[in-house]
Amino acid sequence: MEPARNLYKSDIDFAALALQSRDFAKHLRFNGQLDFHDEAAVRQLTISLLQHDFGLKVEIPSDRLCPPVSVFVVKLQLTGLRLTHTTGSKQVCGYFTSDKVQNSYISRHRLNYIIWVQDLLDSTTGSVHDTYDADREVVGLDVGTGCCSIYPLLGCMTRPRWKFVATDVDEQNARTARENVALNELQSRIQIIRTDPEGPLFPLEKLDHKTLDFTMCNPPFYASQEEMLNSAETKSHVPFSACTGAAVEMIAPGGEVEFVIRMINESLQLRDRIQWYTSMLGKLSSVTTLVERLTEHNNNNYAVTEFVQGNKTKRWAVAWSWGDRRPAMSVARNIPGFPKHLLPFPADYSFTLPTETNIDSAISTMKSNLGSLSWYWNWDKSTSAGVGFASENVWSRQARRKMKFAKQAGMGHLDVIPQEVALGVRVQLKLLQWKELESKEVQVLVRWIQGTDSVLFESFCGMLKRKMEDK
Repeated sequence: MEPARNLYKSDIDFAALALQSRDFAKHLRFNGQLDFHDEAAVRQLTISLLQHDFGLKVEIPSDRLCPPVSVFVVKLQLTGLRLTHTTGSKQVCGYFTSDKVQNSYISRHRLNYIIWVQDLLDSTTGSVHDTYDADREVVGLDVGTGCCSIYPLLGCMTRPRWKFVATDVDEQNARTARENVALNELQSRIQIIRTDPEGPLFPLEKLDHKTLDFTMCNPPFYASQEEMLNSAETKSHVPFSACTGAAVEMIAPGGEVEFVIRMINESLQLRDRIQWYTSMLGKLSSVTTLVERLTEHNNNNYAVTEFVQGNKTKRWAVAWSWGDRRPAMSVARNIPGFPKHLLPFPADYSFTLPTETNIDSAISTMKSNLGSLSWYWNWDKSTSAGVGFASENVWSRQARRKMKFAKQAGMGHLDVIPQEVALGVRVQLKLLQWKELESKEVQVLVRWIQGTDSVLFESFCGMLKRKMEDK
């Protein structure tokens, strides 16, 4: 269901939705607007949208978080906790949310998050294509799945061969999540497990999985009830939307940073038993802290991104892998203004050949040079792209001399990908046409798809550029 990527890019037509959902129509005002301070109206909006756009049936308890699926149209992140407490002689009552009111709709953050995870997996298959493989079976873990298990439901509806294990420390959340999974007849693809708050976040043995493809998490935002209450009092506006939630869903010691650091520490033990560890975050400062922590542990394969809705509403995400499959730059380096020294090493390199270079001759030159190396090389004519995997630097002068002797001994080009890969690349040629100048240029695109040595990747790119420019 790749069209899900285009959902909610424009305002929701409440009137049209009301025609499809009688339950939603009951909450719509005569002027076609919705009262976002009405908990029941917000909850029904969520239910009706999931039914209309994803064919999902969900029931949302009134005392738990409305699952903030990015699909939801309420601008506030629906991570609010209804509060009534006393400060001196002043009673503070209302709805506490983690966002400021900026427009009428909630962002696509949650939908964007699951789409980003899809892109992470799609761009780290090591194949000639950085695209969705409809035949690939994927198993993910949703940590803290909430009352609806919304990420697994969305993941399964958008990717037919995906499966999930979902955990939650709250008994009520685990029970209602199971009920929602059963409502959609997805018990064979989504397993709900209640876990111990003091136990591991990634209990693979208990989950009966030796490996997983990815994890997802939207960690508790606040470090303490005091921080939560103080934040509520500093709000200078009346919250736009109503939503309730339990403290267990909102608070964790140390807030989101400490929660994800706990994830990092567990990942140090599991390593590549999970390909991608991911988490969404509510503060940009959290991304900086967590990237610094990852680099302290010598992790150089991570990704950061920003989810934006409207002019100001933002969320962020971080992912890391202890494997050597590297994501595309569009997935891994998507935070404008983020400190450059904290961004992942660029995995893309491109250059253009002299004007009017014939693309067929350029392809022939490239295939001749790369096909002669002592590595695995596979060319796909339909996409004008090839993938190569080497166990070492096979393009240096010393390597070429070694290759010459190897050929004399009947050795040379590899027919299979080496067991130990030092460098994996995807090379593609494209013809650029400039109508204004009535000229054509051949562009060479090199994508680092596997390996940990950035110097080796740069060396390969330099060699290819010299060969293609015949220098």
